[in-house]
Amino acid sequence: MTNDFFHYLLSMAYNQTLANRIREQIQEMEGIEEKEMFGGLCFLLRDKMFVGVIKDEMMCRIDPARYEESLEKTGCHEMLFTGKPMKGWITVDDSGMKTVNDLQSWIDLAIGFNQYARSSKKKK
Repeated sequence: MTNDFFHYLLSMAYNQTLANRIREQIQEMEGIEEKEMFGGLCFLLRDKMFVGVIKDEMMCRIDPARYEESLEKTGCHEMLFTGKPMKGWITVDDSGMKTVNDLQSWIDLAIGFNQYARSSKKKK
């Protein structure tokens, strides 16, 4: 295996500790599905992504109306998955989710929007 390939694989890894922290917070919820996607881990509710882990950050799908105010909070950043900001999607680094309550508040924000979010799942 070449060094370049090894570094590529490492860059695709996601933080298992963060994934487990999220799992602990949502373990009592029904209808949760996990999928490895985009080099990270996504959690789906009602067949729609609501939170996930990319490298060492949590991504959250939130109400676009709450996007700007969320960006003002500690540790919150624009999600630049395609190189451009994705309005309604944010990432949160460790400084924004140090405590269980911090982590839960981001998860709750994403869950709150989930019922209104469009599903990207194609209907048959």
